[in-house]
Amino acid sequence: MRVVKNFFHLFEAIIANIVYGFPSKRLKVIGITGTDGKTTTTSLVYHILKSAGKKVSMVSTVYAKVGEKEFDTGLHTTTPSSFQIQKFLKMSADAGDEYFVLETTSHALDQYRVYGIEYYVGGITNVTHEHLDYHITYENYVQAKSKLLRQSKIAVINKDDRSFPLLTRILFQHPLTVTYSRISSADYELSTLGKLADTLSEYNQHNYLLGFAIADKLGMGKDAILTAMKTNSYPPGRMETVYDKDFKVIVDFAHTPHAIDKALMDIKKRYLTSKGRLIHVFGSASERDSSKRPFMGETSSKWANVIILTEEDCRKEDPKKIVHEIASGIDIKFKKINSSELTPQSNHIYTVIPNRKEAIDKAIAIAKPHDIIVTTGKGHEKSLCRGSIEYPWNEKEAIMEAVRKND
Repeated sequence: MRVVKNFFHLFEAIIANIVYGFPSKRLKVIGITGTDGKTTTTSLVYHILKSAGKKVSMVSTVYAKVGEKEFDTGLHTTTPSSFQIQKFLKMSADAGDEYFVLETTSHALDQYRVYGIEYYVGGITNVTHEHLDYHITYENYVQAKSKLLRQSKIAVINKDDRSFPLLTRILFQHPLTVTYSRISSADYELSTLGKLADTLSEYNQHNYLLGFAIADKLGMGKDAILTAMKTNSYPPGRMETVYDKDFKVIVDFAHTPHAIDKALMDIKKRYLTSKGRLIHVFGSASERDSSKRPFMGETSSKWANVIILTEEDCRKEDPKKIVHEIASGIDIKFKKINSSELTPQSNHIYTVIPNRKEAIDKAIAIAKPHDIIVTTGKGHEKSLCRGSIEYPWNEKEAIMEAVRKND
């Protein structure tokens, strides 16, 4: 069935290319793939090019920016359909753009949704535990991601990532592969970023190194790149502080063990004092890789003091089953309690509050000065799927409503 479906996508992509006149031939397309950090890096490269006065458009998980217009790309969508991608590419080319930055998923690559697009540069952030429900094995997942790099004139890969040895073998005949690393010798090392590196989290050091490497290969000068980077802001729902008075509330899109680990580690190191607790509110989406759930729980308990497990697009799966699978990985030092028992003094505990709004309300209610609340998984998304219905959702609004309720 999957093979048949993929051939349908291939046919659709061929037709879309023909209908819109193979618009990627008139652009320098930059593709960004990887498990975590794609959106941040896509937006960063777009910002660098825009700051340099270049005509550029982009498509990311958050939205599409084509010319001076913004477009919604759909609910829970990263890489749109072939027809929508080709339409955006044509609009960009017709507007006289030189560059187009396209966030590109493994699904889009495996399903031929980006077939026919001529990539000038392809960059990869990392390949971590995700989508194994679809790809089955990590090696298959890397192979799917590598399609972007193989069909790009210039491939930029992360020397620090687990995928590096396999990608090196896959790309051994590629005419131009460059590397970046924050910890070892590479074409682009941490010193490349100068003093800016000290202001970035570990995972954003990787994202910015990738962004620098891509911009450099596009001919942007080092000074211009670094100047643009200093004025860059993260996309909505990415390490976004939405409240910061007595306590702090941060929203992030992290939904893999790796992303949660890096986000919570950075937040704890940067902001948490001995007087405060890290309160983590999160769940795991259904119809995604369920094998990652125990590792998400394990990672959360590595950094958090209080864990509130809740819904995240449970769809038709029992949300109790989802949180039970997450909880199976939580450190045994954490005691499970009823939500009614949560207090401003609670520590090394976890609880389950199935309704996400109620979970956020409770986190705000028990927060004391110096605490940091982190909600992960939803980020910028504007809906919450229960059953087959997409309910309107805004993480930041839910947080601010809870704050006002507790003032």
